[in-house]
Amino acid sequence: MPECVPVSGLQVRLKTTCETRSVPPRRLPVRRFTPLSVAAPSLSRFVSRFVSRSLSRLLSLVLLAFVSLAFLTLPATAAHAASAPCKPGSGVKLRGKDLTSATLPYSMRCADLTGAKLDGVDLTAKDLTGAVLRKASLKEADLGQARLDYADLRGADFSDADLGQMQAKQANLRGAILADADAVQAEFPHSDLTGAVLTRAVLTQANLTDAKLVDADLKDATLGQIKGRTADFTRAKLGEAKLGQAHLEHAVLRDADLSEAEFTQADLDGADFHGANVDKASFIQADDVDLTGATGTPKDLPDDAVAPGAVAEEEPAGDRTTTWGQDLPGRPKGPSPALVLVIVSGLGLSLTLILWGVAHRRRERFVAEMAVARHAAEEDVTRFGEEIDALDFEMKINQVSGPAHEWRAALDAYEAAKQALHVAQTPYDLQAAAVAVGRGRQALHVVRSRLSATGGTH
Repeated sequence: MPECVPVSGLQVRLKTTCETRSVPPRRLPVRRFTPLSVAAPSLSRFVSRFVSRSLSRLLSLVLLAFVSLAFLTLPATAAHAASAPCKPGSGVKLRGKDLTSATLPYSMRCADLTGAKLDGVDLTAKDLTGAVLRKASLKEADLGQARLDYADLRGADFSDADLGQMQAKQANLRGAILADADAVQAEFPHSDLTGAVLTRAVLTQANLTDAKLVDADLKDATLGQIKGRTADFTRAKLGEAKLGQAHLEHAVLRDADLSEAEFTQADLDGADFHGANVDKASFIQADDVDLTGATGTPKDLPDDAVAPGAVAEEEPAGDRTTTWGQDLPGRPKGPSPALVLVIVSGLGLSLTLILWGVAHRRRERFVAEMAVARHAAEEDVTRFGEEIDALDFEMKINQVSGPAHEWRAALDAYEAAKQALHVAQTPYDLQAAAVAVGRGRQALHVVRSRLSATGGTH
């Protein structure tokens, strides 16, 4: 009798007269792939997650744009109202120290220098952001280009100090002494200089935007070309001060002493002089001079100026209602920030709806394409499974077995195709199922060929 050699549970025929008794090859049961109607919910969940993530990102971007716009349209005072970068006084502790001979580091952020003695010390370009220098003595000190943003300088003495290009944004200089100081191009925006002494100080081209100089003493000070928009000089002493070409739009000079002050070519649009003493003050070529409510006799008033004692023209009865967008004294001209925000918000909402519509159409197109591709792939895998069943049935009827390696390859390819269909999320992913089916059919072809060669199939 011809010899039959078992291979992996199968009997491979070595001669045509070999005993035909054989054990059918074991394989995983053939399962039909889930129809499209059953698979549709998982596809819908995938599409829903995809669209939800896309819309969430889009709405986040729109919200970020609205928040940025709201920040940009806030008044200048709110836009600059930033908190100190560190807690004042939380740095190095040098309270009451005599540092006139010390070598100080570049950075002294938030240092506690309360009552310290720094007369004549070179602090050029030093970083003293958030430092506490309350009642410190800095006479004749050099603070050129130094940074003192958010610093506490209350009662500090800067007499004869060099403060050229010093940065002191939102600093507290209440009661500070800057007599005879050289503060050319110094920066004091939004700072508090209430009661500060700046007699004979030179502040040419200094930035005093929105600064508070209530009761400050600036007698004989040089303030040429300063940026003083919306600055508050209420009750300030500015006698004989030089304010040539100063920018004092909407500045408050109520009850200030401006006797013999010079406002040559100054921009005084919207400035409030009520109660101010402008006796012998000069306004040569000054712009938008309105001295309504002021006292004294100024000189060199432009032809279009409003002189002291002039009565403001009253509005007709019944016409006192402020209209939308009307320019008011002290109010920046231009459209209302709220109106701008509403308009831009509407544009943003329109853009959001347009983008959502585009995304919705893309989603529908994607769902349709995916459904067609998945249906075709399902049918191909199902036909392949039926081909495996047919060959398996034929081998059982004829009581023959095929080559083990190719048969196992066909079964593995079928499982791989089903797995590829299960995880596919795009038409491109479905190509893996097609490749697996093609590989499995090649294996089935080999099995059929060998069985035909041995007379096992018809």
